[in-house]
Amino acid sequence: MMTYRDLRAFLDDLGSELLRVSAPLDPKFEVAGVLREAAALGRPVLFEQVPDRPGVRIAGNLLASRRLAAKALGTSEDKLFEVYAERGARGLAPEIAAEVPVQEIVHHNPPDVGALLPLLTHHANDAAPFLTCGMVLARDPATGMRGMGVHRMMYKGGNRFGILLANPPLSLYLANAERTGKSLEVAIALGVDPAMLLASIVKTGPLGPDKMEVAGSLRGAPVELARALTVDLDIPARAEVIIEGRVLPGLREPEGPFGENTGAYFTNESPVVEVTAITHRRDFIFPALVPWTADVDTLLQLAGGAELLRQLKSQVRGVIDLELVPGTSSFAAVAVVKNCPPHEVRRLIHLALNLDRRLKVLTVVDDDVDPRNPREVAWAMSTRFQPARDTVVVDGCEGYIIDPSSSGGSGSKIGFDATRGSGKAFDKIDMPPAAVAKARAVLAELGCVSG
Repeated sequence: MMTYRDLRAFLDDLGSELLRVSAPLDPKFEVAGVLREAAALGRPVLFEQVPDRPGVRIAGNLLASRRLAAKALGTSEDKLFEVYAERGARGLAPEIAAEVPVQEIVHHNPPDVGALLPLLTHHANDAAPFLTCGMVLARDPATGMRGMGVHRMMYKGGNRFGILLANPPLSLYLANAERTGKSLEVAIALGVDPAMLLASIVKTGPLGPDKMEVAGSLRGAPVELARALTVDLDIPARAEVIIEGRVLPGLREPEGPFGENTGAYFTNESPVVEVTAITHRRDFIFPALVPWTADVDTLLQLAGGAELLRQLKSQVRGVIDLELVPGTSSFAAVAVVKNCPPHEVRRLIHLALNLDRRLKVLTVVDDDVDPRNPREVAWAMSTRFQPARDTVVVDGCEGYIIDPSSSGGSGSKIGFDATRGSGKAFDKIDMPPAAVAKARAVLAELGCVSG
């Protein structure tokens, strides 16, 4: 398998697939605009010039397709879920770095973070620039356990950010620190290799491997760690930028509005990070991830979809595939079954809706339906589903924090059984395989690519 030591190695290996933008674009709206349009094409982008910041570049859409995610893990698209789940369940211990490129340039107590970093403003009504793909590292003050995750951060000016800490483990770490009246030390790694970013959102559980060990397993080589300069944490030595700081105890301030992965704006009362140092490589590459794009869809597919599929396969016979519906922030999914009786489909619906607190809409189809083809899923819903007979509604559920439809923190969930049952009436029309192969050969000779 191909191993990428850092973001630069991955970008170098993309070759002509990488779109290079030479014109200097404004980090306010313009960069995000290009990334959103290019994400629809599944293309990664490198902005080679940033206004008023000589040598600095911006890279985005690095996981804008399953193919790119497979490349990051050194596998094929058809093995992506399998490889991600298998490697994510084990670990490879990190090692001490022989050199620390991310500390080539050091800024202690920077008075104006915005003057150092090309912070992006994404959407028309965003309250400020936001960090969207910072890998936040911290240690639990109660147990010493290391944790990391991706949490949005709103730039508040000077040396402060608001940080949305709605999910464990870092939300628990902060609660443990605040119980003793202390701040929580954090380091935010920006510009890591894609496999490491994927590791930061793996669902490992309290008894699972350390996420830094998972990162090593996913990338096929140990992560090289070094000591941060102003906080008691280890950092990835080959990141592009590290922000060191402390989450201040007991302080909550408005954070947002921000255009979230739901495709809607969300505001919260959130903790505040005070920056103590910024270190970076010479001519650093700043990472970008635009919410509600294919980039996010791929991350969520692997973070939530692969794990949910593993759990469902282990508990319901006949489950063979799962697709989180793009653009839904993993709130909707399509499950595929083979030879699964109706009562097992019902159990599958109840189980899936309870296993994943994000998931609120599940459609179950047979293995003759491609879950990644909206036309085929819509066909199954139109011809194999009857609302009064095949709908499962679960009320009184916990609402997900960024779901704008969740009222007062509560919500409901729904499942649709769009499987064929039995009988020839549900058979899907098809053509003889030989005729299909002939048609594709003819189109290929005419220079057409058959999907």
